[in-house]
Amino acid sequence: MAKNFIQAGNVLDYTNATGSDIASGAVVKLGATEDATLAVALVDIANGASGAVQIAGVFEVPKVSAAVFKQGESLIWDVSVGKFDDNQATPATGDVSGSVIAAADGANTETTCKALFTGRPGAIA
Repeated sequence: MAKNFIQAGNVLDYTNATGSDIASGAVVKLGATEDATLAVALVDIANGASGAVQIAGVFEVPKVSAAVFKQGESLIWDVSVGKFDDNQATPATGDVSGSVIAAADGANTETTCKALFTGRPGAIA
């Protein structure tokens, strides 16, 4: 292995500066200007502490219950409610689009969905 190897590229060390604790499994927004990458916390991360987040892979995550989408469509992370919405929604300030795609169809009234985190930055509204 290369002497300069640090860690696998889909898991990153993240320092929580949000002002709140982050629970394992929660969606985390990395970046704060024009674009951001979405990740999932792999461990509980106290405010001010560091912990592992994964930027690529399929996770079951919260979904806006009225959102309807097909597998492969892009999803919008709605920061105000902490849930994914379909790409027909209008992103509000702080929402992230283009970083995550639906790993399976999402139906009306469902409150979770399977989402593929791509590790690619998405646009911040």
